[in-house]
Amino acid sequence: EVQLVESGGGLVQAGGSLRLSCAASGFTFDDYVIGWFRQAPGKEREGVSCISNSDGSTYYTDSMKGRFTISSDNAKNTVYLQMNSLKPEDTAVYYCAAGYGSSCLGRGYDYWGQGTQVTVSS
Repeated sequence: EVQLVESGGGLVQAGGSLRLSCAASGFTFDDYVIGWFRQAPGKEREGVSCISNSDGSTYYTDSMKGRFTISSDNAKNTVYLQMNSLKPEDTAVYYCAAGYGSSCLGRGYDYWGQGTQVTVSS
């Protein structure tokens, strides 16, 4: 059974940091890219970042560059999203997703987690 389990969300003040984790199981981790997405109330889901587990390449949405860092521990089948300098507008449910292949660009995703809530207070 494929599972993606997010953790690490919570309430933080503006300027603070959180590290989200995405623990994967049930598929060959190295053959997939893992993406982070978020959805705020009343807004469409948007991409945040992505990492290729086959070659380690990463991708960030422009507004997250410099503040968020994605990394992967292939031995633990876990992807992390380190979020620094958080802003109230970062408040959203954050999801991780897995997509077969090696490229983060122009792709869909096969599996999704349930999400973890991140709330940034001003």
